[in-house]
Amino acid sequence: MERAQNIVFIGEPGTGKTGLAIGLLRQAILSGYRCRFFKAQDLLDSLYASLADRSTQKLINTLSRYAVLLIDELGYLTLKPEQVNAFFRLMDERYGKTSTLITTNLEYSDWYSLFQRKSLVDALLNRLQHHCVTIRVGGPSLRVPEEQQPDLPTSHPVL
Repeated sequence: MERAQNIVFIGEPGTGKTGLAIGLLRQAILSGYRCRFFKAQDLLDSLYASLADRSTQKLINTLSRYAVLLIDELGYLTLKPEQVNAFFRLMDERYGKTSTLITTNLEYSDWYSLFQRKSLVDALLNRLQHHCVTIRVGGPSLRVPEEQQPDLPTSHPVL
């Protein structure tokens, strides 16, 4: 946090990206930092709603003051141009000052199709990756249906 570094977790669904990010967020909170968790869709919806009452800058200022902002599941979205612009403004405001954690199933090259504006994505990725650790999380999904989970031995209390 002192270096205002970002962390981006990239991986397939169910591989533990959110769990890892929440673990880091929890540690930051326990260390006394102000932090906030958002599902990406909720954040972008809040930014979009703030356009109606002209409170976007106030919301961006508030979100920029959190030492750590976790944005979960960036990628499962359909975005309006106004949401893209507001998200870029938020990330620009946080750049170099605070840390952002992002979980996504999209490689950076796929962000162009999500945000649909090459120049904006170039600028966004340039800022985000400048002070960033990218962690690719692989392996099988941790969300295995109960019927497919291995049988664990049952322990019996010792009498």
